[in-house]
Amino acid sequence: MAVNLPEPDPKSLHPVPGVELGVAMAGVRKPGRKDLLVMRLAPGTQVAAVFTRNRFCAAPVVVSKQNLFKKKKIRALVVNTGNANAGTGDGGVKRAVQVCEALADLIGCESAAILPFSTGVIMEPLPAERIVAALPRALQDRSDWFSAAQAIMTTDTVPKAASRKVRLSRGDAVITGIAKGAGMIRPDMATMLGFIATDAGVAQKDLKNILRAAAGCSFNSITVDGDTSTNDSFILMATGRGPSASSGKDLSKIQAAITEVAQALAQAIVRDGEGATKFVTVRVERGRTENECRRVAYAIAHSPLVKTAFFASDPNLGRILAAIGNAGIAGLEPSKVDLYIDEVAVVTGGGRNPAYREEQGLAAMKKPEFLVRTVLNRGKAGATVWTCDLSFDYVKINAEYRT
Repeated sequence: MAVNLPEPDPKSLHPVPGVELGVAMAGVRKPGRKDLLVMRLAPGTQVAAVFTRNRFCAAPVVVSKQNLFKKKKIRALVVNTGNANAGTGDGGVKRAVQVCEALADLIGCESAAILPFSTGVIMEPLPAERIVAALPRALQDRSDWFSAAQAIMTTDTVPKAASRKVRLSRGDAVITGIAKGAGMIRPDMATMLGFIATDAGVAQKDLKNILRAAAGCSFNSITVDGDTSTNDSFILMATGRGPSASSGKDLSKIQAAITEVAQALAQAIVRDGEGATKFVTVRVERGRTENECRRVAYAIAHSPLVKTAFFASDPNLGRILAAIGNAGIAGLEPSKVDLYIDEVAVVTGGGRNPAYREEQGLAAMKKPEFLVRTVLNRGKAGATVWTCDLSFDYVKINAEYRT
């Protein structure tokens, strides 16, 4: 059960002028479920993307990178669930291209103007022929963003979608996004697919800058289990069918709204982490650089010992100190480190706070959401990461994933 994460209200998800959504049942892995999404983009839509850094990146990642490099105007995205088309070699690339070519023929554009995305089981051949057969049904469908979010789910228990409106100097712009992800979640990027669209007019170079900034403090600031997927992709689209964002003030507003949507989606992924029962914010303060603060935050958030303690609400907080000390921070002085669980001062000056009582830590960690705050007292930088606990159900879900 997701942690404090209700299903999004379909009525709250604003349509984005210039984006047409269609879903279909292709029978990729399981019959009778939505597993194919096509997103058609208006001519002139600007597209920016970031992808996984896993060297075993999936075939659709390879093809999408190649197509973006060709600098063609992207006309459609095609997304399947149930099969990752990863670890499939040259044959996987050919099957991804086959899907792109089929969709391109149907909508009348070059295959390089199509971006493919896949998620699901790794090292199984993509049933491209089933996807190709279902493409006409997806193009005939007129779905909303809620249905689109459902169509890209794998082990997710809740569809993930968010939407905002922002007032620009020339009118209101819409931002709506969807994501999927629940396990194999780690930065750069997470086992996730994320798609955000706006009708604002944004220049390509500005769109890329907005994307990088939004990714850095959203999808690249989460972890469920520390495993980086082969398929991670985050796509930002600006159709230009709404007000133009050309001034510095407008661009700042658009960036803030897109980041807000991205953070909502990223946090939803953690809240729906496989088997998660706790949503934990890990904040590191007063480090020398943001990078060292992130290293400490991830050392805490990745630790199986820390995460299982979160699950049990066990204030065995020496595990957190051990993780901090193992983050590889040169010159870190333990005698300056303070640690808090919510507002409870657990460690002061590198040792147990004399006023701390274990029942205080227990009470804080029993809550479905709490904050772990580490103060390094060696600078002015900070960083925040969102994570979850590691439960019995996480093991069960992943042990039985293919069965």
